[in-house]
Amino acid sequence: MNKVSRKAVAGVAMAAASLLVLSGCASPKPGAGFIECGVSDEGSWADKSFNESVMDGMEKAAEEFGVTLNSAESNSSEDFAPNLDAMVEAKCDVIFAVGFNLVDAVNAAAEANPTLNFVTIDGYSTGPTNLKPVGYAMEESSYLAGYAAAYYSTTKVVSVYGGIQIDAVTAFMDGFYYGAKAYETETGTPVTVLGWDPVAKTGDFIGGFAPNAPEGKTIAAGHLSAGADVLVPVGGDQFGALQEAIEESGFDAKMIGVDKNISVTSPEYAPITLTSIEKRMASAVYDIVKELAVDKVAFSGKEYRGTLANGGTDISVTEFIDADLTAKLAELKAGIIDGSIDPLS
Repeated sequence: MNKVSRKAVAGVAMAAASLLVLSGCASPKPGAGFIECGVSDEGSWADKSFNESVMDGMEKAAEEFGVTLNSAESNSSEDFAPNLDAMVEAKCDVIFAVGFNLVDAVNAAAEANPTLNFVTIDGYSTGPTNLKPVGYAMEESSYLAGYAAAYYSTTKVVSVYGGIQIDAVTAFMDGFYYGAKAYETETGTPVTVLGWDPVAKTGDFIGGFAPNAPEGKTIAAGHLSAGADVLVPVGGDQFGALQEAIEESGFDAKMIGVDKNISVTSPEYAPITLTSIEKRMASAVYDIVKELAVDKVAFSGKEYRGTLANGGTDISVTEFIDADLTAKLAELKAGIIDGSIDPLS
């Protein structure tokens, strides 16, 4: 029998209690009375990846605008539908469904509840006008990371592998590949990219997004043995497994983080992190809540797309990005923004 997570039940109680407290305030914040809700993908709200990024945005909105935050944590795919049902029961003003894996469940929930507002992070709408997709041009920032990887690499062999072969993952892999190849074209130095062929659409995949999956460590070990000295796993929190693979190989290699700046969220990885490809979901969530709860803008099912231009995605700065590379990355970023550089070619 499916069970709603304890966080979902607790969230409903918190929502009611918060509303009571707010009703007694003389000067409530501008979002008082608005209820924002979120349902996580598998993992947890503290996954140091995309679930946590969405929670960061909701928490920031709750703190600044006084909105009530309600959440449900999914431990498996069986939790998706009942957790969304719990948010519907809580009469949420907006419900965020985190991750591509929830796309079927959130489309069904939106169709069944046309008066409620839903947002799918990394998903898409099959038609409900009360469902807003949030997507990202991850090929843009990944292109910068691919160039940086090729620039930094000593062996000129770099690597990328994914959780599952879906568009939200392969966008990272495409951009990374073409960015590395841009370095090759510019310098005349051959660069090998292991793990993904964007033309054949074939590559190395873990098979899921379970944190630090042993399959990911096996892939990383194979890439390291083939000479890769900069590796990026596009599969949530795979950084512990990758760190182990690097240490066991005895190779002087670096990793590239995804979704969040892992040098900050997981400082233990900072000494081997070249950069991170940031999918700034917190900003999108915060902006959407602000529009609805504070600015009183009518909900729209129009897609939000994070780009380099609007700051929805970028790469992080670390000590390993020297002045010459910084200048080059700024040039590439400007070219992608003005359209003179295609990150998918």
